[in-house]
Amino acid sequence: MAFPYIRTMGTDVDAFLGQLARHLRPEVDKLAALLLQRLNGELPELWEEPDIAGLTLEETAQHVTALLDLLETHPGASAPEAPPAALEIGRLYARRGIPVSRLLRAYRLGHLSLLERLQAEAPRLTGDWHMINLTTMRLVAIGFDYVDRSSEEVVAAYQEERDRLLQRRLALTDRASKRIGTTLDISRTAEELTEVCTEDFADLVTVDLFDAVLDETGTGSPEALTQRRVAQRSVLDGCPESGLRIGEAHIYPDASEPVRVLVSGRSLLHHITGTELPTWVARSESHGRVLRDLGLHSVLLVPLHARGNALGLVQFVRHRTSVPFDDDDLLLAQEIASRAAVSIDNARRYTHERSTALTLQRTLLPRNTVKHSAVETASRYLPAGSRAGVGGDWYDVIPLSGARVALVVGDVVGHGLHAAATMGRLRTAVRAFADIDLMPDELLTHLDDVVIRMQREESLEEGETSATCLYAIYDPVSRRCSLASAGHVPPTVVTSPATGETARVAGLPEVPVGPPLGLGGLPFETTEFELPEGSLLVLHTDGLITGRARDLDLGLATLRDVLSAAPDSLEETCDRLLAALLPGRPADDVALLVARTHALDPNHVAAMDLPSDPAAVSGARRFASDVLAAWGLEELSFTTELVVSELVTNAIRYGKSPVQLRLILQSTLTCEVSDASSTAPHLRRARIFDEGGRGLLLVAQLTERWGTRHGREGKVIWAEQALPADGVSTTEVT
Repeated sequence: MAFPYIRTMGTDVDAFLGQLARHLRPEVDKLAALLLQRLNGELPELWEEPDIAGLTLEETAQHVTALLDLLETHPGASAPEAPPAALEIGRLYARRGIPVSRLLRAYRLGHLSLLERLQAEAPRLTGDWHMINLTTMRLVAIGFDYVDRSSEEVVAAYQEERDRLLQRRLALTDRASKRIGTTLDISRTAEELTEVCTEDFADLVTVDLFDAVLDETGTGSPEALTQRRVAQRSVLDGCPESGLRIGEAHIYPDASEPVRVLVSGRSLLHHITGTELPTWVARSESHGRVLRDLGLHSVLLVPLHARGNALGLVQFVRHRTSVPFDDDDLLLAQEIASRAAVSIDNARRYTHERSTALTLQRTLLPRNTVKHSAVETASRYLPAGSRAGVGGDWYDVIPLSGARVALVVGDVVGHGLHAAATMGRLRTAVRAFADIDLMPDELLTHLDDVVIRMQREESLEEGETSATCLYAIYDPVSRRCSLASAGHVPPTVVTSPATGETARVAGLPEVPVGPPLGLGGLPFETTEFELPEGSLLVLHTDGLITGRARDLDLGLATLRDVLSAAPDSLEETCDRLLAALLPGRPADDVALLVARTHALDPNHVAAMDLPSDPAAVSGARRFASDVLAAWGLEELSFTTELVVSELVTNAIRYGKSPVQLRLILQSTLTCEVSDASSTAPHLRRARIFDEGGRGLLLVAQLTERWGTRHGREGKVIWAEQALPADGVSTTEVT
């Protein structure tokens, strides 16, 4: 008999619960408000953040409605799914970084308050305390079942959102590592930071750097607080939130949050409430109105620090994104900014070193186009535009004795300050060897020894020194060119067009290419060939003809095509070559030297063969006097006769036949005496009673410079005199 009673009582309880639910249904909103008021002290964020407060009111009303529906229609069924607003609240808490435990506590308190309210309403509908007790027990069971089921679903939504945020942050970190620092350019690196972080993290990102960081010379004061806006990017066109333009300098107000962040090195999360904006945020009243209209609500201030140096400040701003920044966002911004700071510092160091190396290299290269009657020249030097940095390419034009000229181009392996300094040392060595008139192969042999000696002096960290070099000598009297190569690409020779033709003929001479400098023990070979007057001799480093998208053969073919139609202007020829072969910034340094050869007028050269007889000295003097008279240089006759007398006497007395006297009229007057002996004279100090030893001293005193050059079949002693100040028309060369 008890079982029917229990079923009857269960039916009566269910019916009473339905009656209670219908009684309270008109007061759903009132009940929701009362529950929120009860939670006021437990969850302050409900009232601090308007979007959470509004959604929580909707969620609470949905919870009350769901529970009343369960009591009215299916009191014996399992708890229904959590309302949509409850799931959205869980996701919102996850996005704000609020612990899920606080949300679960709110659930327990809220449902307990609702059960208390239901229990308080039961006596209004019945005086049967036994029914009230049974109803209370049933309410507790149903309520906790509902709370458990709803909590599980809300926690799942919370965790799903946290996982999604974690994946998004990991993806952002991954993008930042791949896309920030792709170049060694400070401004571009800062732009990459703003581009990455405005995709789905911030609505505005600005990067300010100290002027000392942007100073390529590295001489700026690191204590100066002046910063410059290097990059900024917004989700809105034109960056209306920013009060600065790219490149504009500024100083943050004293004691402001940005200054404290820069001084302390600690990042800051700043929430903006109300309508008052700090002066460091709104630079003017009009700017402040723009920010208030946009709804700016939170800012992250993150300092850029790398290797103990303060570089600048990054600001991350949100206004369109309703969710404000939280502590997790601050940590993420710090990680990204830290990566960017290292890349910016690398770019700063590279820029400083590149600027120093470029300054050093340009100081060491010829500053002006060398004017020489034997050749007309034009040149170009382009530093590398890639990460490699400035290299060790160089060129030079060196006047030699006998109206000759040396043309040099070289390339030191490597880049940076070390390569530029090595280039300077090698260029100095080449000039020193050229000053003693060495043959091209002999000069390269000595230069090879210099490189080997440098290798022994340098540390392992600096790497092994190696270089290539091409050394050519052009003689305008014979129109012959002698050259040797140490691992360097041969020059291109362009001759005048044949009769009836309009195009020039460009080609590579047969030049044996020796080993690069620094290997040692391997020979170099000098090649000689004749150049028609007006020929072009084009020397360059391999950066001109090779590149990532062009091989050597294609580069040489393009070079020949351009030179075949080259204009008369050498400067324009250089420009056309660079435009055709290097449309963009070169991947390697480029040195280019273009020389047009001239022939010396035969009337400006006079030669006389002399017998090995002291009596020939007087004839040599008369010959020199007659030649100078024909050239209109009689005022130089006395000095020239003394020089000829001393040089011819030494050649006859100490040299070997054949002996020849040659006078050359160019920009100077050169007197040369050659013989077949390899023994070179030297200047010495004659004692009081010595009968000889004063000849070369006399020559040195009477002339501007003198010297000796050795050839395959002897030597030449030469001396140069300056022409009279008024000049003579016969000094022009054809």
